[in-house]
Amino acid sequence: MKSDLRRKISERNTGIVLYSLTPPKITTAEERVLTIAHNQMENLKRLDIDGLILYDIQDESTRTEKERTFSFIPTIAPEQYGYNFLADLPVPKIIYKSIANQTRESFGNWLEQNDHLELAVFVGASSHQQIEATNFSLTDAYELHKAASSNILLGGITIPERHSKKGDEHLRIQHKINNGCGFFVSQCVYNLNDTKNLLSDYYYNATENGTEMAPLIFTLAPCGSLKTLQFMEWLGIEVPKWLYNDLKNARDILTTSVYTATNIAAEILNYAHAKNIPVGFNIESISNKKEEINAAHELLNYVLDMTKSLRNKTPLGASQATPVQVY
Repeated sequence: MKSDLRRKISERNTGIVLYSLTPPKITTAEERVLTIAHNQMENLKRLDIDGLILYDIQDESTRTEKERTFSFIPTIAPEQYGYNFLADLPVPKIIYKSIANQTRESFGNWLEQNDHLELAVFVGASSHQQIEATNFSLTDAYELHKAASSNILLGGITIPERHSKKGDEHLRIQHKINNGCGFFVSQCVYNLNDTKNLLSDYYYNATENGTEMAPLIFTLAPCGSLKTLQFMEWLGIEVPKWLYNDLKNARDILTTSVYTATNIAAEILNYAHAKNIPVGFNIESISNKKEEINAAHELLNYVLDMTKSLRNKTPLGASQATPVQVY
């Protein structure tokens, strides 16, 4: 039976709200993994989310020459963590799968073994060196998915910052839609201008070509320390200089970042609503510190209130949008 999340995606609904987690490191003892999973399920049962994203973390050292802020340790495969440890959590799970270091044969085997998954997002390699080493690309993964007649509803990654550099992110999205993607999840957003530029080009390209727009789910995350801020930059998250200065000099960086992310969500929601672009949000905590996880839950509740308020006040497609309020 199809989940409510899958239906909302297929109907291109606005207001989808997700939460995301990174599975524990593979070096974590199983008893500790069981405890972590139990605590996560207890916390997540209280959150009114449409679905849970489980990330597939890969070493991205070939993407940049900058030193990684936190050392890389592989994590439990998201499909294993979701269905072996979070099975009792009654929300749809979106499984990320990186094609980095995959070959056509190994990825084909993964698809065959995981056809029971409902939703997945394929993540491209972080550098051309990885693709050349395996002779396997994201497009190849899409082709295998199509050839396998897989039941998995496929999602894609979008990076608004990439649009400011190359100006073709909306075309990348359309290419992925043509390859079977039904929704998109962004990298964490802190640059509102880049995001609205992408939304604008996405909308006008779809309007001019008579194509339907798939939902874009924008990731938001609190930042509780300069170390987290530096790691966000290492990940490629664009933090405008004015905002970097504000966060760096804030008396309470965590509260400031939650307020900023809430404002960004409201701006995105209002802009998209006026053009009837289906958008939603994914909330994450980049850090595993308790205070930043709690702040992510606070941000999630603000976003849930905004999406509900928008749906209740003005039907999508109305000629004049009613702006949502920020907190």
